[in-house]
Amino acid sequence: MKAFRNFLDRQGRHFERGGKLHGLYYLWEALDGFLYTQAKQTRGSVHVRDAMDLKRMMITVVWALVPAVIMAMINTGYQANLALSQLAEIPAVNWQRAVISRLGVGFDPANVFADLIHGALYFLPVYIVTLAAGGFWEVLFACVRKHEVNEGFLVTSLLFPLVLPPGTPYWQVALGISFGIVLGKEVFGGVGMNILNPALTGRAFLFFAYPAQISGDRVWVAVDGVSRATPLAELADQAARLSVSWQDAFFGLIPGSMGETSTLACLFGAFVLIWTGVGSWRIMLSVLAGMTATALFFNLVGSASNPLFAVTPAWHLVLGGFAFGTVFMATDPVSAAFTEPGKILYGLLIGVLVVLIRVVNPAFPEGMMLAILFGNVFSPIIDKIFIQRNIQQRLKRIG
Repeated sequence: MKAFRNFLDRQGRHFERGGKLHGLYYLWEALDGFLYTQAKQTRGSVHVRDAMDLKRMMITVVWALVPAVIMAMINTGYQANLALSQLAEIPAVNWQRAVISRLGVGFDPANVFADLIHGALYFLPVYIVTLAAGGFWEVLFACVRKHEVNEGFLVTSLLFPLVLPPGTPYWQVALGISFGIVLGKEVFGGVGMNILNPALTGRAFLFFAYPAQISGDRVWVAVDGVSRATPLAELADQAARLSVSWQDAFFGLIPGSMGETSTLACLFGAFVLIWTGVGSWRIMLSVLAGMTATALFFNLVGSASNPLFAVTPAWHLVLGGFAFGTVFMATDPVSAAFTEPGKILYGLLIGVLVVLIRVVNPAFPEGMMLAILFGNVFSPIIDKIFIQRNIQQRLKRIG
């Protein structure tokens, strides 16, 4: 490792001021900082030190996302293998199925390893395209502004593929992450200054710009010609019958965006984020409380024409992107509220809005994305209310 460190130091001279590759210094600095601790360290007794810097915080979120990533690949492959096993005639072979045939893994949905390999062939290319396109914009803006490439993109680049359907075209992946990074973050000044979650901003852009390729029944199973609605869409249709059990929805064996289906995986992530102090338990608990209260209210009111009024809080918890959004999106430290009482109000707002969008508007049954984006917009106002309230109370104490 010391020899590798020395090798990096020798190469790093070319990126310093006056070197041949000085224009790429911030890209080099990002790579070196990702592999090793920064050489520039604060010294002296007047400085406050904390082991949890931005780099460690983002790496912690990445580790918390690992169960969701694994379940994303398993469930994507499971849904594809299940559909293939039920077809009388196999559709035209795509490159993923050609690779699996070469490997001799097979398409048995009961084989977890086969599901994992099949799903990885859909998830990993989307992740690579996200890294390439989003990383290009991150490095470009860093070089122009002459500041460091922040580790926040590590999380954004992992979140974005997880909220996409498995069959999303690669050009749309590149376009969506570009919109999220440039217009969702960089135009506001970069990391720490954006008011919207970049990954959700890119997802919302794709949803409204290309609804045929990002929504509907044909996008959730990675097999051409196979149409299967998500459980939320089935609940919104009076003529449809729910085809999954609560246990399947909890474990994540249902159609949906690649990483949003498993509530169990999200609970593992929530434990890691709360235990390390990276994610706010106040926000998570408030979102859950707001959802529960609103769902129970609609259960009490009832409706003869809208079956979503009868959906219980337990079902809202495991369907759609509720658990994933609550744990990983709503708790974004930049776009969420940062005052302690503000976090509670912010979480309640998201919990109420997600059920309102799902139930009152059956044409758009998945409401977590819009609920969080609305919460992001209102979080500065919420924080300002509580900050001003605190100032007034302190003025009264010293008045």
